[in-house]
Amino acid sequence: MTEAALRILVADDHPVVRVGVRNILMASPGFVVVGEAADGEEAVQKTAELHPDILLLDLAMPKMPGLEALRAVTSGQTRIKTILLTGGITSKEILEALQLGARGVLLKEAVADELVASVNAVRDGHYWLRGAVVHNLVSVLNGLTSEVATAPAASFSLSPREFDVVGRIVEGATNKDIAASLKISEETVKRHLTNIFDKTGVSTRLELAMFAVHHRLVRFGDPR
Repeated sequence: MTEAALRILVADDHPVVRVGVRNILMASPGFVVVGEAADGEEAVQKTAELHPDILLLDLAMPKMPGLEALRAVTSGQTRIKTILLTGGITSKEILEALQLGARGVLLKEAVADELVASVNAVRDGHYWLRGAVVHNLVSVLNGLTSEVATAPAASFSLSPREFDVVGRIVEGATNKDIAASLKISEETVKRHLTNIFDKTGVSTRLELAMFAVHHRLVRFGDPR
């Protein structure tokens, strides 16, 4: 008797990533991509509608951040196994993701080499972290807990230039003001803001300003 194909939902806000992931999966026997989602809210909705076996979920999603979407999915559909796709992730985020029910974390730069292996590992009841199958989850959790406890204050993976943009947002600067101050184009400012929103999980300039002050991301008194 032929084993049923593993049903997979791909959720990522970048069409190129979705196409690449889908093509890799469809070229491998035993997988079928049953749907795609372009934001966190759509990922939760389509998961409920399609009941996939595996959800590949981007960590940085518009409308609803990946971890929030993961929380919504696992609270209502515990049978579904989720693998987070991300360009970068901290030990704290990995720990939180595992606590929320994620079964794997896959860096986007490693998708071409590790996607099939990670999906197979999770299908077989294992976990996939840092490029390898995890057989002793307790040991991994203990290690992550130690890393988080000794880690410096969170930077949310912001680059030095993104910190500069955050500081000016707190000051109330417009995109035009920021562009002139940093000697970059307004389009570049917009791209920086998009990346900052993704990394911090906020969606408005006001939320970003409040977030920055709360998490002490603003370096007051820095020379300009």
